[in-house]
Amino acid sequence: MAPVRRADPPVAIEDLPGVPLLRAAFGCRCPRCGKGRLFSGLLNVRQACAVCGLDLSAQDAGDGPAVFAILFLGMLVVGLAALVEINFSPPVWVHLLLWAPLILIGAVAMLRPLKAGLIALQYRHRRLGNSLPS
Repeated sequence: MAPVRRADPPVAIEDLPGVPLLRAAFGCRCPRCGKGRLFSGLLNVRQACAVCGLDLSAQDAGDGPAVFAILFLGMLVVGLAALVEINFSPPVWVHLLLWAPLILIGAVAMLRPLKAGLIALQYRHRRLGNSLPS
């Protein structure tokens, strides 16, 4: 693990504006100011917030958002597929036609807010590298 760099000047915790976690997650905004965009592409996190200058290069969301998306979508799709199978007994191609688009669209739609929420949690709990003093 690389040593943590402390490039930002020390900031008192009371001076930091409180951005609610859900606002930062669902808006995909900076966890410090809530105004700057968090992503530069579909899932690429910016190096720094364009509004407040928060260094986001040390974020490490890892596989957490993907795991939560897989578990939630798996639970939802398996439950719905079981209900459809029990009630209607359609052929396999109908299941493929129903559930493949739901899985693909659902995974893409869920990954951005889950990743933004995990980064906001890292910031809130002082695990975002050099975002807060120790």
